[in-house]
Amino acid sequence: QVQLVESGGGLVQTGDSLRLSCAASGRTFSRYHMGWFRQGPGKEREFAAAISLTGARTYYADSVKGRFTISRDNAENTVYLQMNSLKPEDTAVYYCAARDGGRGFFPASQGYEYEYWGQGTQVTVPS
Repeated sequence: QVQLVESGGGLVQTGDSLRLSCAASGRTFSRYHMGWFRQGPGKEREFAAAISLTGARTYYADSVKGRFTISRDNAENTVYLQMNSLKPEDTAVYYCAARDGGRGFFPASQGYEYEYWGQGTQVTVPS
């Protein structure tokens, strides 16, 4: 079992930045690929970013590429999502998720490919 707890969400203005954190506990953090997903009001959950076991590889949805940066600190059992140039369409609940590295390929961008999920943190960018 892996427990994931997100933090760092909030209410910001267009063009602002936020850094989300996801703290993991339980099994060895470094054996899991990590991902960030988001679900906006009235929308389906969508993939945002993923990072490989060591952090050497990252992958982004087109909608956030160039504005968001995913990173991880395996010593601190934490994955981050740095979000810059925020837009109203970034308004969503943001979830981190963990995928066992032994399951194979990276990246994984579908929610069903991840075994563990956090409870989410709200990010609001008013229009």
